[in-house]
Amino acid sequence: MEVTLLTNRAFRSRRGLTGGLTFLLMSALATVGLSACGSPAYTYVADSSAGTYYKVPSQWHQISQQDLNAALKAAGSSSSGIWSTAFDASSAPSAGHNDSIALNQPFVFAEVGQLSSTGSNELSYDAMRDLWLPVTSSTRQTDTSEGFPGTNFTQIRDQTISAKQGVHGVRETFQYTFDGVTDTFDEDVLTNADQTILYTLQVHCTDSCYSQNQNYINTVMSSFTVGSPT
Repeated sequence: MEVTLLTNRAFRSRRGLTGGLTFLLMSALATVGLSACGSPAYTYVADSSAGTYYKVPSQWHQISQQDLNAALKAAGSSSSGIWSTAFDASSAPSAGHNDSIALNQPFVFAEVGQLSSTGSNELSYDAMRDLWLPVTSSTRQTDTSEGFPGTNFTQIRDQTISAKQGVHGVRETFQYTFDGVTDTFDEDVLTNADQTILYTLQVHCTDSCYSQNQNYINTVMSSFTVGSPT
């Protein structure tokens, strides 16, 4: 069962960071299969202008840019000027799965954007934690009072990241239950040293799906790199 999530999950940063995010167009996506021979085990996804890289299992399906832009617009976000990519492990891949719950196969969404001056000043580790769904205690309390439908929040990972050249951020793994189905969300949210650019990667699906695909998902998440891939 795949059920559309009745809340503006993607781009909740427009509420969390006053002034929101002002996105710049990044260069085109490049994908290269990684394998010594035969069918590649992973597809390498790179945007050289943004300096952002990650890899996904080669059997996962890339969502077309046109379909992804349309889904983001339908979810309430302007797709103009966004570098974004998505992959769906489902046998019936759909850009709409980015904002859906109860997915029985992993869905990957990545985005790079430039922060406005206000957003840059207000960006904190807690703001990064709450970028997609409420994670911190105070934001969960506020969103629950406003009708957020997720229940039974469980935090699996809360990790701060410090990388080369001042890149820093968080990796959050957590669960919510929607209509009796528990979903697991795994997210990287990073920014550069002067907090002018935001880099995000998320994988989500049901708890059972996450457990079955945990090795794949962890490879995707840990491959997320800002800067040179080597």
